[in-house]
Amino acid sequence: MTNAMGDALSGVREVELTVTGRRTGRQIARPVWFVQADDNVFLVPVTGSDSQWYKNVRQTPMVQLAVDGTALSSSATPITDADQVANIVAMFCDKYGADQFESYYPKHDVAVQVPLG
Repeated sequence: MTNAMGDALSGVREVELTVTGRRTGRQIARPVWFVQADDNVFLVPVTGSDSQWYKNVRQTPMVQLAVDGTALSSSATPITDADQVANIVAMFCDKYGADQFESYYPKHDVAVQVPLG
């Protein structure tokens, strides 16, 4: 499954993230930007630790990533270490452009790691 998802993510700008709502328990899907490194996908919530989907992940870490008909369920790990977050932000800036990143992501104090395997 790792290879299929890794291949599906190649050259793609966004992935569909599905999280479980904290209050409703419903599945909530949204397109998000991502970066891939080794066997992990890293996500940065647009409004950082204030983002609703980030709060949902903290309560229920099981998420689904989907792109072009390929889906993967995995357990997401919040990242709050400033150095790790800075490294992930740098990868986002490389992929999407620093201007784009800064305009869409006003607060980037946290990130999320989703293993592909």
